[in-house]
Amino acid sequence: MTNNLLISEPPLQVLPSLAIKVGLNEAIILQQFHYWLQRSNNIRDGEKWIYNSYAKWAQQFPFFSVRTVKRTILSLEENGYLISGNFNTAGFDKTKWYRINYEKLGGQRLGQNDPTSGTERPNGLGQSDPANTNRLPETTQETTKDSSADESAPHYPYQEVIDYLNAKTGKKYRNTKTNQGLMRPRFNEGFTLSDFKKAIDHQVLAWGNDPRMSEYLRPSTLFRASKFEGYVNHSVNGGESYGGIEF
Repeated sequence: MTNNLLISEPPLQVLPSLAIKVGLNEAIILQQFHYWLQRSNNIRDGEKWIYNSYAKWAQQFPFFSVRTVKRTILSLEENGYLISGNFNTAGFDKTKWYRINYEKLGGQRLGQNDPTSGTERPNGLGQSDPANTNRLPETTQETTKDSSADESAPHYPYQEVIDYLNAKTGKKYRNTKTNQGLMRPRFNEGFTLSDFKKAIDHQVLAWGNDPRMSEYLRPSTLFRASKFEGYVNHSVNGGESYGGIEF
């Protein structure tokens, strides 16, 4: 007799000593990074690197939310266990690259567990650095030559965001490459369509009735990296101002 909650698929294995050293969530994610780094062909500065968005990393950990994955990865960075970099060819692409600081771990041994079943590979595995910014991860399952890049490319709800912004402001912004370039990094950082709507709602409420500020209800202001999280949480700390009003 079998039980569906007992191991019948490739497990994620974590050494108890690693979990004690860095924390359980951190150990789970660090172990998975180690697995993919062992298979990476992306060499920069004499080190192996891998890269992916927070949303894509979260797909490998279905028991974690995107926010938990983001918070855990940032914790590993802040504590020196992960080193991040940016080797993207496009300036607006902020997708982070990672390698493990094995020196920081000292003598801590990492296992060689298999990846979670059905997960997608992070980028930088078995390929040279792509020239474009559309991250098309290979899967651990065999694919056919008939599979198209469009089927593998991540879907970002650009049009939904633009439509919502236009509906709330009465404007007629279009789903252009420029506006997509402003939104894509925010999605890669783990923000969702709901977050974009919150940011729009909060700033329409704050600026919509002010003729001086309503002109800033536009993608280039609302979706910029330095302010977006503040707009989502309706807590704006700014250095720029218009007419003495910070935004």
